[in-house]
Amino acid sequence: MPPTITTINPTQGPTTGGTVVTLTGTAMTGTTAVRFGSTNATSFTVNSATQITAVSPPRAAGAAAVTLIHPTGTSNSVTFTYVVAQVPQITGVTPASGPTAGGTTVILSGTGFTGATAVTFAGVPATSFLVNSATQITAVSPSGVAGAAVVTVTAPGGTSAPDAFFFYAAPPALHSGSPAQGSTAGGTVVTLIGSNLLNAGAVLFASTNAASFTVVSATQITATAPPGTGSAPITVVTPGGTSNPVAFAYVAPPTLSALVPIAGPASAGTVVTLTGTNLATASAVTFGSTATSFTVVSDTQVTAVAPAGAPGPVTVSVTTAGGISPGLSYTRTATPGI
Repeated sequence: MPPTITTINPTQGPTTGGTVVTLTGTAMTGTTAVRFGSTNATSFTVNSATQITAVSPPRAAGAAAVTLIHPTGTSNSVTFTYVVAQVPQITGVTPASGPTAGGTTVILSGTGFTGATAVTFAGVPATSFLVNSATQITAVSPSGVAGAAVVTVTAPGGTSAPDAFFFYAAPPALHSGSPAQGSTAGGTVVTLIGSNLLNAGAVLFASTNAASFTVVSATQITATAPPGTGSAPITVVTPGGTSNPVAFAYVAPPTLSALVPIAGPASAGTVVTLTGTNLATASAVTFGSTATSFTVVSDTQVTAVAPAGAPGPVTVSVTTAGGISPGLSYTRTATPGI
């Protein structure tokens, strides 16, 4: 009894041939030929008594009767339709950029993608790709050099025009961040110096704490530290990847608990010992609005030279990387007359 064909999948393909077709049916063992019309398949494999895979030969557009040639006779026919293959066209590349290391999952939008056999970035084959439909391909970018890379799709209808681009971005690098300390309350403006910083998408403190920022140039970003505590290395994220970290540490705000002495003459020169907490990063000591010279003794003690001023009370405060301390009162006394 001759074999029978019950289904063919897919049911159509390009006139250029090359479509892998699966035929299912019965009594297929021993088949000697698979024909598309009067033309033998380019190749075929008898997988089992109920399945054959065959590669369609080139043929003019239109319907072709597919049959199996067997020692017991010729099977019934099923229809395979040849269509004129469409030259693929890429209309969208998303995302449009990624690191030179490759590995970016890119969605290609367009037409004529059915049966695509290759996707290239600047002539280099994609690491992998999947034809989702006639209008969409998912591809993984290979490694490349910084700059624009032409993206092409090759399908039975030909290769797409070189008018779609993926931009390889060099990885960002940070050389310095200043200042390297700031208040736990946030708000410290940090200047970051580095390279390949354009198109930065995020500035992170401690990997997860996002900051507001401004890209000044390819070599400079200003970022406002968010609230935080402890060590918080700063990194910059761009289409080229994530930069190396630069050091930043959050400093608790200073406090003052005592002044010794709490009073002195209106003239300059009295050495005042300030006691408190978080004083190690002191950058200024002021009596009222007047800054004076000082020495950091420890994280809990600073000595300062009281400046001259009008008799009466004046507020003493300390400025550190963590902010400005609440003030304590120091009283200047008038020099007695003769």
